[in-house]
Amino acid sequence: MARFRNEKDYFHGKAANTGILLVNLGTPDAPDARSLRRYLREFLSDPRLVEIPRLVWYPILYGIILNKRPAESAKKYATVWREDGSPLLAIAKQQCAALQQEMSIRFQGPVKVALAMRYGTPSIPDTLRKMKQDGMQRLLVFPLYPQYCAATTATTFDAVYKELSRWRWTPELRQVNHYHDHPSYINALADSVRKHWAEHTPHELLIMSFHGIPKRNHNLGDPYFCECLKTARLLGEALALKPEQYKVTFQSRFGKAEWLQPYTDKTLQELPATGVKNVDVICPGFSADCLETLEEIQEENREYFLEAGGENYQYIPALNNSAQHIQVLADVIQLHTQGWPETSEDWNTQTCQHQAKISQTEAKKAGAKQ
Repeated sequence: MARFRNEKDYFHGKAANTGILLVNLGTPDAPDARSLRRYLREFLSDPRLVEIPRLVWYPILYGIILNKRPAESAKKYATVWREDGSPLLAIAKQQCAALQQEMSIRFQGPVKVALAMRYGTPSIPDTLRKMKQDGMQRLLVFPLYPQYCAATTATTFDAVYKELSRWRWTPELRQVNHYHDHPSYINALADSVRKHWAEHTPHELLIMSFHGIPKRNHNLGDPYFCECLKTARLLGEALALKPEQYKVTFQSRFGKAEWLQPYTDKTLQELPATGVKNVDVICPGFSADCLETLEEIQEENREYFLEAGGENYQYIPALNNSAQHIQVLADVIQLHTQGWPETSEDWNTQTCQHQAKISQTEAKKAGAKQ
């Protein structure tokens, strides 16, 4: 098998564009055990996600987890599944479409936005190949994770690099590592809380729940924990909250190892006994609502809190496809694409078309087939 793919679809003079690849974690194709097994097999086989030797991990994965977890997870997904499919994918598609409109307003040159999922469909390899066919010559990889984490952000880059390593011709490449402290992002989070409080009575404590990672990963140098704390501090400052008015917690742990603490579920179970019986919960690390926010936070953890004696529990939705969130993502894109022709104020369509024709003519003179 050839190491590099042929570039049969390349021809001189093809109109170039800047491609923006939005990437989120992924989702099963359907809320059933078969789809979950396929999704979890890909997800949990990623060495970035599970840093355990394969000889130890695979017997556990294939012998235990993939035989029990798919059916359990399918039931949870069924509770949040929408008519248009998975919440995460449906919202991501809306974000992609809205961003494409915003790109046409901000930039004169062709900037095309595409969506991929790290696990499941649409896949990163398939999306990149389609972008190449459409003339993408400059690529910004934008994982939709505000805080950098090796298990999310880095594995996205791994998948992109793996695909590009097979290309004979590769695009100029840039990547967004994080935007956890970008002013637009912090302001959007703060405005979402203010809007929620304008419609509902503010409660005595704001829980900021981030997705957890094993504590070992933090000790080995993953900056995720620190970036979560910075986001929380900046959000607290933007809302003029005192330190005792908000609390950072971590959710969605898996397995028996110690993860980042305090745990969200344990915290909510313990708070009523301390006198805190009214809370608001926001998940600043999620760019779109998904299973972890809609089922785990909005439903499961609500039950924990109320059963422990809590009285009022309100979940503040993710930024999703709100107009302000689209502006945040566009601001990050604009920052990272500076200097590229399509995003320059000097872009001129007629000049570019003229240069493309010259390139095509000269290539033919030189003996090119196209």
